[in-house]
Amino acid sequence: MNISITGCGQTKFGELWDSSPRSLARQAVFTAIADSGINKKSIQAIFVSNMLSGILGMQSHLGALFAEELGIQVPAFTIEGACASGGLAVHSAINSLLSQKYNTVLVLGVEKMTDHSSEFISSALMGAGSNEERLAGATFPALYALLARAHMEKYGTTESQLASVSVKNHFHASLNPLAQFSHPLTLDQVIRSSSVASPLKLLECSPISDGAAAIILQSSSSPKKDSVEIIASEVATDTLGLANRNSLTELQSTKKAAKNAFTSCGITPSDIDIAEVHDCFSIAEILAIEDIGFDKKGEVAKKMEQGKYRIDSDGLVINSSGGLKGCGHPIGATGVKQIIEIYNQLLGQCKDRQVKNAQLGLTHNVGGTGATAVIHILKKHD
Repeated sequence: MNISITGCGQTKFGELWDSSPRSLARQAVFTAIADSGINKKSIQAIFVSNMLSGILGMQSHLGALFAEELGIQVPAFTIEGACASGGLAVHSAINSLLSQKYNTVLVLGVEKMTDHSSEFISSALMGAGSNEERLAGATFPALYALLARAHMEKYGTTESQLASVSVKNHFHASLNPLAQFSHPLTLDQVIRSSSVASPLKLLECSPISDGAAAIILQSSSSPKKDSVEIIASEVATDTLGLANRNSLTELQSTKKAAKNAFTSCGITPSDIDIAEVHDCFSIAEILAIEDIGFDKKGEVAKKMEQGKYRIDSDGLVINSSGGLKGCGHPIGATGVKQIIEIYNQLLGQCKDRQVKNAQLGLTHNVGGTGATAVIHILKKHD
């Protein structure tokens, strides 16, 4: 059984004051349906990705809500896995197709965050952390700062190397009309930005964002010409908090999910042309590249500073969309947006940020500090 993406739609990400979750969802979904060329009545199930609607909007029954909004009465499921909610929704949808329960499904990721204060959002986001971390007053910037410090001590990673992640991703975002931030950054601007949790600066942290992303997935006995197939979908978990882990310089969930994904489809990290990885903070991208197996531990930060992983460099390209940092991070939509970016890249539809001759792509979506990781591998069929 082959699982193909047959249509996608995404809103602009950003501070979308005049948009409601309903309007964001409608825009993304009907764009995906039009792109797929199907009738909405062909959709047999809906998988909705969201983390915070029950807290921020006092509405947790999103499956039924969006089925009603779209005017289709079909089975609908709400998937929550912190910032990995989008990846988990895609994974769940794929499994429903592989079981042959359905053959055409919709995955919708949506989040509306900017109507609330940053303090309230930070508190809500810590619902993805451990009780001990919350009682200690920790936030995710602080927790990722601990990971950054551990990496600096073990591998000699510098603040300049960390800042290079944001420089690259803002450059890519400046070429993406749907990104939250359309302006590039200099290394000096990132380093001189205010400290959030040392060594992480303000411009190394993904923003609070609104947005929606949707894809149509269909199963078939054989992939069509010029289609994009998802050839691997794997999920792994780790401890909720950092205190019980053996190492702070790697995310075991990422390593396990990536290993299983590569094994399941018979390819290796060196075969991947382009990847969207979960750069909620600058250190998170460095860890992802290492843990997926794209480069050796301790080497990634140096290569980042040297200009590797950009669309205008040779070799593997990372976060051509701008990543979470440049494109924005409306939590429920992020994992779905990652799939859309790879889909468009493999079909050659990304214009100024297009990666040449991309045939294989990977997405990496993380919940919390690596308590959940989701890996998808996509392939273009000529």
